[in-house]
Amino acid sequence: MTHGSGQTVSLWMSADMPATPSLTTGAHADVCIVGAGIAGLTTAYCLMKAGKSVIVLDDGRPGGGMTGRTTAHLSNAIDDRYIEIERLHGKEGAKLAAQSHTAAIDWIDKIRTLEGIDCDFARLSGYLFAPPDESSDVIEQEWQAALRAGLQGVERLDRLPGDLFRTGPCLRFPRQAQFHPLKYLSGLVQAIQEGRGRIFSHAQVISVEGGKQCKVETNQGSVVTADAVVVATNTPINNMVTIHTKQAAYISYAIGAVIPVGSIEPALFWDTLDPYHYVRIHRQSQPQGGDEAVLIVGGEDHKAGQADDGEARHARLEAWARERFPMMKEVRFRWSGQVMESVDGLAFIGRNPGDADNIYIATGDSGMGMTHGTIAGLLITDLIMRRESPWASLYDPSRKPVRAAGEFVRESLNMAAQYTDWVTGGDVETERQIPNEQGAVLRDGLTKIAAYRDSRGTLHKCSAVCPHLNCIVAWNPTEKTWDCPCHGSRFDKFGKVLNGPAISDLSPLKAEPA
Repeated sequence: MTHGSGQTVSLWMSADMPATPSLTTGAHADVCIVGAGIAGLTTAYCLMKAGKSVIVLDDGRPGGGMTGRTTAHLSNAIDDRYIEIERLHGKEGAKLAAQSHTAAIDWIDKIRTLEGIDCDFARLSGYLFAPPDESSDVIEQEWQAALRAGLQGVERLDRLPGDLFRTGPCLRFPRQAQFHPLKYLSGLVQAIQEGRGRIFSHAQVISVEGGKQCKVETNQGSVVTADAVVVATNTPINNMVTIHTKQAAYISYAIGAVIPVGSIEPALFWDTLDPYHYVRIHRQSQPQGGDEAVLIVGGEDHKAGQADDGEARHARLEAWARERFPMMKEVRFRWSGQVMESVDGLAFIGRNPGDADNIYIATGDSGMGMTHGTIAGLLITDLIMRRESPWASLYDPSRKPVRAAGEFVRESLNMAAQYTDWVTGGDVETERQIPNEQGAVLRDGLTKIAAYRDSRGTLHKCSAVCPHLNCIVAWNPTEKTWDCPCHGSRFDKFGKVLNGPAISDLSPLKAEPA
């Protein structure tokens, strides 16, 4: 089956989630939030506590999108590095980035305590390390940049402590954290419902209109009216072009392997390779009693829709991990998730550019989805409540990433190059070459078809043209989805939209039996 956003199953997806009804009639609230991931639910919780009535809409269950596909690092060690954040946003911008991510971790800690949310939250150290025999320049530069950004207690070490495995120099970032993301969201859902906030599932939003009275329409015809709307859908479904020129969708992979309990001191780890690797340990109870530890290793990123070798990438992650963690046993989980990388390393949080001033967006997680999503809830609440926020200009979606011009041009050229798929051949020459439970793009005259053959041999055909901006989708054999290589839209094997910016399905064609 497809798990909301893909075929693979992450470590977190077995978590129970409170029941949320479908939306069958019109409704009104002070604020309507589209998307029930960490950004949307944090925003709903904060606004509810500020006295606003809230409605949350999601096309699946809460946490069914990319929040359930994270590795759930909670860190103020910026994914794009403080060296780069300082270059792109200046010293003051780097300080605000450090402050906001630190505040996000502290806020999660506070709320899980206040609401009694059992989400396996733990404080621990994080280590950024260079591979052995490589230059230590990046470690030295990042150390100084982190200190200039105001982070307290960051230490330079000659190697990872305890001789865990051989590395070059590393940095230790204190007071990082980790948690179980869907247990945490489950607690937020319960707290919102107890506070009379309304959360609706199976409510696919197809339009968002601003104005004095905002209107949000679902595919079943229900309309929610509100004084303000927050679109927190990983990538905004209400912004056709502007934001999508300043960020790009990447796929990141993860594995979860059993290790002996206590064999590794819990910590977060990140290396400086390209593509880089990130590691953490999760301890969980077993149904038959006792605990087990799972080593989570992620990395092997690539542009969405521009690679079809997920199985090989999972294998490379496993090989990298086994070399460094010989105590690894069987790999029990393999999954992937989509990361929206902004051209300047920070999220876009605030008013939607070119829209009414009461329409807000949260996107561009840049590998820091759990903290950026929490920052979004805090910042957007301040904006709606008309309170001053020191972070507003740093995360403003209207900002012009002038110092990131090179990255902007590279991503723009990459996106433009995807339109050449219109004039290329198909993945296969004939339908007969598509095996059961696989898909391929076929050429049919001047157009292209996304064809999937099910387990019984029936061929299901859709237009291969993404309804967002007409790129040609690509088959993802790992998740069994159709992925857009331009802006990251995702569709299930039958063409149903799973992830924006597209808001409608691939146009269906007639299914054909084997």
